[in-house]
Amino acid sequence: MDENEKNFKTSSKTVGEQKANVLSFFAGAILVVVIAAFCLGIPNVRNVIFGNENTQQENSKGDVSQPSKNEINTTAMEIKNYSETSMAVAEKVLPSIVGIQITYNVSSFLGTSTQTATGSGIIISEDGYILTNNHVVSTSSSTSSYSSFYEVTEADEGTIKVTLHGDETLYDAKLIGKDDQTDLAVIKIDKTGLTKAELGNSDGVKIGEFAMALGCPLGLGTTVTSGIISAVNREITTTDGETYVAIQTDAAINEGNSGGALVNSQGQVIGINTLKLAGTGVEGIGFAIPISSTTEVIQQLIDEGKVIRPWMGVTVQTIDEDDAAKYKLVVGAYIAEIEDFSAAQKAGLKAGDVITEVEGTAITNADQVIEIKNKHNVGDTLKMKVYRKGEYRDIELTLEEQP
Repeated sequence: MDENEKNFKTSSKTVGEQKANVLSFFAGAILVVVIAAFCLGIPNVRNVIFGNENTQQENSKGDVSQPSKNEINTTAMEIKNYSETSMAVAEKVLPSIVGIQITYNVSSFLGTSTQTATGSGIIISEDGYILTNNHVVSTSSSTSSYSSFYEVTEADEGTIKVTLHGDETLYDAKLIGKDDQTDLAVIKIDKTGLTKAELGNSDGVKIGEFAMALGCPLGLGTTVTSGIISAVNREITTTDGETYVAIQTDAAINEGNSGGALVNSQGQVIGINTLKLAGTGVEGIGFAIPISSTTEVIQQLIDEGKVIRPWMGVTVQTIDEDDAAKYKLVVGAYIAEIEDFSAAQKAGLKAGDVITEVEGTAITNADQVIEIKNKHNVGDTLKMKVYRKGEYRDIELTLEEQP
């Protein structure tokens, strides 16, 4: 073999090695792209690998079609689809969110001044009914912080104005009804053709699911924030002593968000944003009133202007076995106080009685009496058994409307 032929073979081998290296490089690069595409959730790559057909649908012509903006994807989704879901939810719900401004006059020893409070609301009918929090439209709530600095002698009912999403017009609103115990209120503007919100079922809410809060915080206009459901059936007590069972979320809720909507990935209202925890070391803890618990209240506020509740007129305390032994009583609900002219007084109940049975149910704590009472209507008669001075007595109490 001559020298030229030897050099030619050496060169050919080098070229072959180079081709192999290039192919190895491209194969590795393709593998990296596939892995990256899978990790990032690029639909086409995942579908090719796993044959996943959940994220897209084919129409009758065999073309791939994306869900419409009203068909919101709730399956496990890629980052892009999550973003599309958020945008679709916001687009669906924002037209149903309003800003609320209440202006009222406050009289104190310093004179009369004008105060303004803001909040949010949810359109619940096409002809102008709007759901919000009682503390948004109640001057008694709005003046609480003011009262801590000045002695408030009087506050008028105030003037309520409403702004719609994308509309800077200030609409006059009328207070239809409000309820302190549930912190709910309904107002109305004289306008038709509005986009009412779709109310969902808060009873089926799951911890960890998507949540979006919509409202008008800090005077910025309609704003959305998103997060997840942090907890359900969370019992909270406000500084006013009111206790609520609420949905907890980490979606940002700020001043002015009260009365706005907490919605799910379908754009359905599952709660009314009500309050948040604030302070050093507190981050992302907000609460909403479950929408399913408000249906009857909303209807009564529209029909009656208030919530009609059954009333006994007693203050009761639990007597457990230890208390019963200590005070020579029996287990049940001890009547600590009876209001004058109340249903309890008319029925013959007395302070010091121990309620041991109501409607055939043995009473072991005070809460049971309240729960049974709340399941009945004004005008219903409750049959109960009470223990008084060593004797049991049968009592019939007719429930009256709570003052």
